[in-house]
Amino acid sequence: MKNAFDLEAYHYPLPKELIAQYPVNPRDHSRLLVVERASEKIFEVPFYEIERFLEPDDVLVFNDTKVIPARLLGKRKGGGKAEIFLCEERVDGTWQAMVKPAKKLLLGMEITFCEGYVARVVGIEDEGYRLLAFSRPISDFLSRFGNVPLPPYIDRSAEEADVERYQTVYAKYEGALAAPTAGLHFTEALLDRLKGKGVDMRFLTLHVGLGTFKPVHTQDIRDHKMHEERFFISKDAARRFRQNGRKIAVGTTSCRALESACMDGKIVPGSSRTDIFIYPGYSFQAIDGLLTNFHLPKSSLLMLVSAFGGYDLICKAYEYAVRNTFRFYSYGDAMLIV
Repeated sequence: MKNAFDLEAYHYPLPKELIAQYPVNPRDHSRLLVVERASEKIFEVPFYEIERFLEPDDVLVFNDTKVIPARLLGKRKGGGKAEIFLCEERVDGTWQAMVKPAKKLLLGMEITFCEGYVARVVGIEDEGYRLLAFSRPISDFLSRFGNVPLPPYIDRSAEEADVERYQTVYAKYEGALAAPTAGLHFTEALLDRLKGKGVDMRFLTLHVGLGTFKPVHTQDIRDHKMHEERFFISKDAARRFRQNGRKIAVGTTSCRALESACMDGKIVPGSSRTDIFIYPGYSFQAIDGLLTNFHLPKSSLLMLVSAFGGYDLICKAYEYAVRNTFRFYSYGDAMLIV
């Protein structure tokens, strides 16, 4: 039996061809692996049949964050290329960003764009991060020069179709650097069918950061330090969580926000930040089900899913998914754990 606190317990072999490079069209025609915790049954259906496993009064909790076009391409002094990946806006209006080439973008240096648009390095942080001041409102930069920030394992440049497809149909509040990918499978028509069945839908906002792609490096996973993310839960949504019906988180981001906001069995509304790290042994207080995509080996998200579904059962589910050529990661297929 593997030690669920050992990093190596979360490694699994994945053929490169199973990493989805493009999304399925239409959205809800991806595959859904259903994992039943009580019976330990594992089986698959088309995603659009998810309503079979939902009951009236179930509550689906969605993350309505909206991905910003956070990748900017400019030039540094001398004409060399410079790449900016925006991370978070600071109180003074500067932005924390990952930059390339970091070694050549030192304090005071400028990255230039067309028509006099300039970003200047005003601070240096650890791990290649820089603080940047922009010569014009950031919205102008994003609308003129912003690109879809596709994850690093999608081995291609962003295309026009990604502007719409790397975004949920219910995305509302801008601020995410990565999509809450479990929600990418829903279409407006599917949401309408679920609503007609009596399934309740509630929304929270957690702005997904780049840390979602950060692997765990500590051999004992309990020594890992999570990245921090901002989230908001309205009073109306928090009130609904106190009523009957299963609460099913759509995505690990919704799960982390709900578990972070749960105090004495109740969801506390408002704005907050979370660095909660959920791994096997964690006692869930807020959710009864989880819809999620398939995650990277040795990632904190895989550890969260293993905590909810049970380590051994999730291992079997991933083995099934690899053996049956499911599509993995952001543009891949989904798994419903109930």
